[in-house]
Formats: sequence, C-alpha cells, structure tokens
Amino acid sequence: MYARKGYELVKDLANGEKGQLQPFNEDLFNQVVDQCTQHYLELQALIRKMQEESVDVRETRNSDHYGALIHHLSLIRNKRCLMAYVHSRAEVIQNFAWKVGLELLELPEEIQEKLSPSEKNYFGKHSSALQSYMAEVGIDLNVDMVPPKDPYIKVRVLDDMGEGILLSDKTANLALHSMHFLKRTDAEQYIARVGLDGRAYRMTLKQGVSQTISMTMEFQM
Repeated sequence: MYARKGYELVKDLANGEKGQLQPFNEDLFNQVVDQCTQHYLELQALIRKMQEESVDVRETRNSDHYGALIHHLSLIRNKRCLMAYVHSRAEVIQNFAWKVGLELLELPEEIQEKLSPSEKNYFGKHSSALQSYMAEVGIDLNVDMVPPKDPYIKVRVLDDMGEGILLSDKTANLALHSMHFLKRTDAEQYIARVGLDGRAYRMTLKQGVSQTISMTMEFQM
C-alpha cells in the first residue's frame, strides 16, 4: 500500500514512551526515503507521458492524471511522516541539553547509542548555540528552569572533597557531611544531574576528571 512505510515509521515513534527516545530506525527511515524517490520518479514519468501525448495536464481527468495524483499525495504523506519523525526526536534531543548537559559526552551511553550521526551533530550545534547565547548575555540559563526565590542553595557533602575549593566569592572546605550555603551558579558548575525527586536533586559533584563526589542539593524555596 502506498505510504505504508511512512505510517510504520510514525507508529514506531508513537509506540515509544513520551519524552524518551527509541533507537533511530535507520532501516525503516531509509525505506521511506526510497519510497519518496520512487513516487517522485513515477509522478514525473506520468506527467511526461501526458505532455508527450499533448494532453492538458491541468484539465484532463484520465487514468494517468489520477495515477499522478496518487503518487503526488503519497509523496507528500511520506514527507510529512519523515518530518514528524525527525521533529519529534529533535524536541527530545533539545531537552537533553537542559536536563542532562550541553556536552555530548555528558549524555549517558545508552542515550548516545540511540542517536543517529546527524542527531549527534544536531545536538552539538544546538548546545553550541545555547552556550554562545548564554556567554553573550552573561546568564547561565541551564541553572534554573524556574526563577529561584533565593540565589543560594543548601548543600550537604556526602564524600570528602577537601579544602580550598575556589568559588566565585570565597573558598570552601567541602568535608564529609559538612553543610554549606552556596550560590546556585557555583554549585551547578560542578554538578551533573542524575535524578530528580520532589524538591531535592540527587547529584554528582565532579572534581577534575578523576575524583567524583556525591552531594544532595536541597533547594530552599
């Protein structure tokens, strides 16, 4: 059936959990693209036939006309299915930049495996555009999706990080189980979010590339 593959592609998208990515279905995607190409070639062939027969393409209503119309509508339907598939996945990928991080390597491996090469490239360019904008306006938009009432957050250190941690306005001794009030911007630059539970984030604080410190960030609203 014409446009059947496009329907299967959208169905594959709809079967996934909302806000989550399924592995990019490259095989089915390419089949839909091939169908588009075939519909286009068939459409052009029928139009040329009618022109060679000196038939008025706009006015004549014969079998060639309706055949061309079917191929034209099938081509449009498949293109819309392809665009819906790509656009829906792009929206989820954009959300990763806000919820996970702006670097591709910050994405969990199981997510990276679900992205096509073009989607990885898109994520990189989208993140780069966000970083450029935030640098230009001087605001880290990735810190809080909702404007906070207090610029400071309460931090409890779960693993010893050591002394002399340089922050924007002071140095801190992040010893085991110590409690601190830190600027959100100071805390967030060290933190990779791994979950959200109510009003508290469960996070991982990274020191360099070798030492990983777990922390609980309790937002004081």
